[in-house]
Amino acid sequence: MHKVIPIIHVLSKLGVLFSFMLLVPTLVSYLFLDDALPAFGHTALVTIISSVSVWLVTWQYQRELRTRDGFTLVFMLWIGFAAIAAMPFYLYFPHLSYTDAFFEAMSGLTTTGASVMTSLDTLAPSINFWRHMLNWLGGMGIIVLAVAILPMLGVGGTQLFKAEIPGIDKDSKMAPRISQVAKKLWMLYVAMTVLTCLALRWAGMSWFDAVCHAMSAFSLGGFSTHDNSIAYFNSVAVEAVLMLATVLGAISFASHFKVLRQRSLKPYWRDEECRVLLVVLAVSITVVSFYLWHKQFYPTLQDAFRFVGFNFVSIGLASGYANADFAKWPLVASLWMFFLSNVLASSGSVGGGIKSVRAIVLFKFSLREMMLLLHPKAVRNVKVNGRSISERTALTVLAFLFVYFMTIIMFTFIMMASGLDFMSAFTAIIACITNAGPGLGEVGPAGNYAGLNDFQKWLCTAAMLVGRLEVFTVFILFTPAYWKK
Repeated sequence: MHKVIPIIHVLSKLGVLFSFMLLVPTLVSYLFLDDALPAFGHTALVTIISSVSVWLVTWQYQRELRTRDGFTLVFMLWIGFAAIAAMPFYLYFPHLSYTDAFFEAMSGLTTTGASVMTSLDTLAPSINFWRHMLNWLGGMGIIVLAVAILPMLGVGGTQLFKAEIPGIDKDSKMAPRISQVAKKLWMLYVAMTVLTCLALRWAGMSWFDAVCHAMSAFSLGGFSTHDNSIAYFNSVAVEAVLMLATVLGAISFASHFKVLRQRSLKPYWRDEECRVLLVVLAVSITVVSFYLWHKQFYPTLQDAFRFVGFNFVSIGLASGYANADFAKWPLVASLWMFFLSNVLASSGSVGGGIKSVRAIVLFKFSLREMMLLLHPKAVRNVKVNGRSISERTALTVLAFLFVYFMTIIMFTFIMMASGLDFMSAFTAIIACITNAGPGLGEVGPAGNYAGLNDFQKWLCTAAMLVGRLEVFTVFILFTPAYWKK
């Protein structure tokens, strides 16, 4: 217990920070005069009182965080914040179970975009805003914001940053101090969100819709203010803005900084991950568009490119918007899109899945092993972006991929054992672990996750968290070695 108390102390500080964030939707509720004000006000009050109380009780146990503390804190942080974020939903909707409320909150914070709510068009504005704000906060990771704040509270943040930021290279820094890195990330994140909001307003959205979709677009969150998602707007301009924001959100933030520093777009093409993302996405959209047009799913090639392009960008990069019911497409097209959601997003971005750098490393090492079969004495280094990849890194990637896909398989079998059909179970787990949102079958874009039973919803919630924290951050907590001195 003495190992956990210092972590709880830090968590209480973050709870105070999160309670102040609850004041934003409270203000929105006040401005729109909706009836959700008590739900937000009570949640904020209870959160700040309980957080300050725990902070004071555990004051004497505060210390600098170690590496293993970072894993525990990140896990507890996402569970705790999802529990708090669920309370406004639970208090506002009289017939909403806490399971559904927690599912919606976890989906928002992990930027999954899967929902159990209906009648979004008539939802209280502050509740809708809160859903999208959760997407926005979770996109970069609340923990990164905390890393910029924690030094002022007397707690170092490097271990938290390493546990939260996805990818295989977590030691490369864009600034000398970790807090400076976090601040630069958030400055860029805010700037891109504002630009997306202005572009969506120009494209024809109302200010409220523009703000909400800007928060869920660049974060790859996928929540929408309407039941029909982006199909509600039926606007090519809106879809184009969202596609651009989604692609930028899936590219490494390090590449964005290089582009801004050099005032040139060349760093995007020099980045091997970004190059693979753009090429694979473009080829996939082109091939599937011609295929669906040939199969007469769309009357014109222009329509095929429009709907295939938007959904492949959205689902393939694990965002979650939809402007068409892709569940009606041939299965080969839909499944390829879900496969891409596992591998396309870049490391150091807000995307989900295994990240393309791991796929690139595994592919190149596979080619090297085949070459060594022909030339056993040959010496060939594997490089990504000009940097040599060690054997140790390759083994780590291989272990990660094994655990990642075994998790998908086991979760799918458990979902099927609970009564769900294979296609719904498989794509639901894929959509949740990649944080993509909609799946196929019962959880397709024309429906949502409301039809699942409580056990299935909790399993999907676990998949969201495992995917958002990149598997090992969660599973390491359940190993005996982690808890040994």
